[in-house]
Amino acid sequence: MKKAVKTQLFASKAPLEWAVIANGQLSTAQIPIDSEGKVVAGGIEAQARQTMENFKHTIEAAELTMADVTQVLIYVTARDYLAPFNQVYAEYFEPPYPNRAAIIVAGLAREEMLCEVVAYAAVPL
Repeated sequence: MKKAVKTQLFASKAPLEWAVIANGQLSTAQIPIDSEGKVVAGGIEAQARQTMENFKHTIEAAELTMADVTQVLIYVTARDYLAPFNQVYAEYFEPPYPNRAAIIVAGLAREEMLCEVVAYAAVPL
């Protein structure tokens, strides 16, 4: 059975949950929006930090820790954004790190978005 994770993140008007838990796994996708639902300004570093803060908040709202994260998929809109994203990302994890992939995309749902994260975490049964 699928259960939504209740967060304090901006309530999207789109038909989505910020995270769901099913079959012992949390699934989430996070974007660089603030508490008003606006994409943060300041370039890739600011957007990476907001995305990771939203991600961490969601993990904690599910009563998990970042150590429970098993896989992360990072989407950025330019190859040059990977290094600054990685610097921010590294602040949120310790070994053993989650499995990870980084993908360069032509664009994301909102034109001003430079990054997005999709992730999975193990949930104790």
